[in-house]
Amino acid sequence: MDSSPDDLPTEVVAGVIADPRGRILLARRTEGRDLAGLWEFPGGKREPDETPEETLARELREELGIEVEVGAPLITVPHRYPHKRLRLDVRHIDAWTGSPKGLDGQALAWVPPHKLASYAMPAADRPVLAALLQPDRYLVTPAPGGDGAAWLASLERAVSRAEVRRVHLRGPGPEFAAERWRALVRDAAALCRAADAEVLLGGDIALARELRLGVHLKAAQLAGLSQRPLPAPLPVAASCHDATELAHAERLRCDFAVLGPVQATPTHPGAATLGWNAFAALRERGTIPLYAIGGLGPDDIGTARAHGAQGIAAIRALWP
Repeated sequence: MDSSPDDLPTEVVAGVIADPRGRILLARRTEGRDLAGLWEFPGGKREPDETPEETLARELREELGIEVEVGAPLITVPHRYPHKRLRLDVRHIDAWTGSPKGLDGQALAWVPPHKLASYAMPAADRPVLAALLQPDRYLVTPAPGGDGAAWLASLERAVSRAEVRRVHLRGPGPEFAAERWRALVRDAAALCRAADAEVLLGGDIALARELRLGVHLKAAQLAGLSQRPLPAPLPVAASCHDATELAHAERLRCDFAVLGPVQATPTHPGAATLGWNAFAALRERGTIPLYAIGGLGPDDIGTARAHGAQGIAAIRALWP
């Protein structure tokens, strides 16, 4: 039975099953069920006496007729629908035996990863897709100082690491000449593209459009925008601190947002922090992929994903 929004969330466990060609298995919700017709990662509701691993093994046996070896967590997404709350715990499936069949009459589809977004899915699955397909860390560069060459050299070292595949180029202060910054951004973007890292420029929509880069919006910019500032496929992100900013970022169709600060940082001692429970509560109200920021590093990615985050955003922890 579905829970009401004021009850504890329904616990659901789902699995990411890949075939030898790398395609992902999706199942379509049957008529007469909640959210009928939408595609989802197969799984089901957790019983009170089960572990998540036991739930997923049972559900995939009953629904698909396969035996599975449940692997590591991918992400856990808390989500609030108008009529229910749920907590979607998604696990990798390391191995499976048998031939998947829709034993409950559900349609199945093996989908190449790059086509997953074309399948209509429940709202809680949008962060799952991002966790499956997009980087789990987001480098925010320090503002460049007087030595642009040293800043570029540090950026090159940062993106040489396989884990750093999404970068926010944070702009300099007003004393930095505009033409010098434009030239530095061109060089930085070339370094990132050579390393296959996505580039977003902090705050400057016009320069981002000119150079065909993404843009990372400041929280103060959000209220003044009524539509997405760049066309797809150029990425748009936003810095957010509360539910109002997050909701507006979703209305603007931002591709992801950075939410925090989650923990205290050396640069902002004494500043108010969200903590993980408040982060998860904000995650529950929307579908936009979120990076947690504030006193975090790569060792916190597991905790972040357990609270519905895409991963972590950081300066010091990711900058050489």
